[in-house]
Order: sequence, then structure tokens, then C-alpha cells
Amino acid sequence: MDKEIKTLSHAEATMQEMAIRFGPKALVAVLILVAGYMVARWVAGASNRGLERIQMEPPVRILLVRVVRIVVLLLFMILALQNLGVELLPLIAGLGVAGAGIALATQGVLSNVVAGLTIIFTKPYRVGESISIVGVDGTVEAISLFSTVLRHADRSVVVIPNRKIVGEILHNYGKIRQTELSVGVAYGADLQRALQAIESIVRADARVLAEPQPLIQVSSLGSSSIKLTAKPWVAVADYGAIESAIYIRMIEELGRVGVEIPLPQAQIRLIGSAPSG
Repeated sequence: MDKEIKTLSHAEATMQEMAIRFGPKALVAVLILVAGYMVARWVAGASNRGLERIQMEPPVRILLVRVVRIVVLLLFMILALQNLGVELLPLIAGLGVAGAGIALATQGVLSNVVAGLTIIFTKPYRVGESISIVGVDGTVEAISLFSTVLRHADRSVVVIPNRKIVGEILHNYGKIRQTELSVGVAYGADLQRALQAIESIVRADARVLAEPQPLIQVSSLGSSSIKLTAKPWVAVADYGAIESAIYIRMIEELGRVGVEIPLPQAQIRLIGSAPSG
């Protein structure tokens, strides 16, 4: 019984000694961490406001603000550990080894981040522009460090990892696209009247942009008709939807002004056939 009491007394004395020895240091370390959190929050907010003034791209701004916050927190953590008397060199060495292992395990993620930074800084496309890349096309909805999000014409969403984009051939249409509408007219038709009719139809549609001006021309001579082509510029959202309406009015207007749209024709000649009877 006396032995147990002595053991408890010794443990109590040891705890009191440790509390007296490390208690103030632990309290100071906690205060340092609290101050570090507040300072990091303030510095991050100030950095964010400063980067917004220079109109930096949102993904880059968010990344830099996070890096600033983490750096400030790390500095205060180092101060807190030094206050507790922790040896930092072995800790830093261990973190370096762990960081190397994490880098190898997440190399796909890191390659996406590097590619995302490349896209953000070089700006081959922006949000709201229509692009075609790696076999898919759509309007850019978001650009992050890891992926690019496209909105397809059928309203589906396409998410492309950034590492799949960098180094590929990119077709950037911007925010407007040029559509192509063709119709064949008879060889005996009045071409000037037909071209004027097509031009009036194209310009009358409110979705067709005044600038750049639409191109109306004779594009080719076919076997049974002369091909007339209209190439108006429209917003990306109207691309594809405008074609049906213009084709309907084109057929109606050409018929009204007396321009014939011939059916495909072909002549078949039989040569060297044996006479009957």
C-alpha cells in the first residue's frame, strides 16, 4: 500500500514539475498559433483585395492567397515549435522525405496543376468562349487548376483534365461563329436576283450579326445546279439553331421571286446496245 502511495506521489510530483516547466511554454505556443491564424487571415484578405485590383485571373488569385496564408501559418508554427524547444532539423528532414513520397503518389494531380497554371497564364481561351479540343467542343464554363469545364450544345457538361489540353491542337471560336448555308439554283436562273433575295433573308434575321458582314456568293457549279452560299456570323448560342429558319425562308423567297431550285438530275446513255429483232 505504501509503495502504491509513493508511486502516485511521484507521478503527481512529476506532472506538477512538467506543468511548471512546460505549461508557460505551451500557453505561449497556443497564443502564437492563435495570433498566427489571425495574422494569416488578415494578410490573405489584404492579398486578395490587392490581386483583385490588378484583375488577376480568379484561379491564380485563389492559389496565391492560399499560398500566402499557408506560408504565414507555417512561420508562426515554427515560432511555436521553437518556443517549445522542438528540434526543427529532424522534423524538416522527415517532412522532406514525406513530401517526396506524396509527390510521387500524386504526380497526375500535380501535372494537372502545372497544366492549369499554364492555361491560366497563357490564356489560350477564356470563360464564355467556344472551343474544340481533344475531340469535344463546347462553351467554356469554368477554368480551374485541375480541369476545364465545357457546356456542350446538348446542355451536357464536359470536364477535361488540364493535362489532356496542354500540347493538343486547340480550335478557339471565341464568342461568335460563322455558319454556312447553301442552296442550288437552276443554270437559267437570274443569279443577281437570287443573291439579293438570299442576302435580304440573312440580314433580316435578328440573330445574324451586322459585323463581321455576312458573305453571300456563288460557291460552285454543280452537275444540275449552281450552288449559292451564305456565310453569316452569329453568336455561339445561336449557332446551329439559326439554319432551319433561314433555309425555310430561303426556299419561300426564291420561289416568290421566280428562282428555280432544281431537283438533282442525271442523264443515262446506253452505248453499243444490240438492235432488237
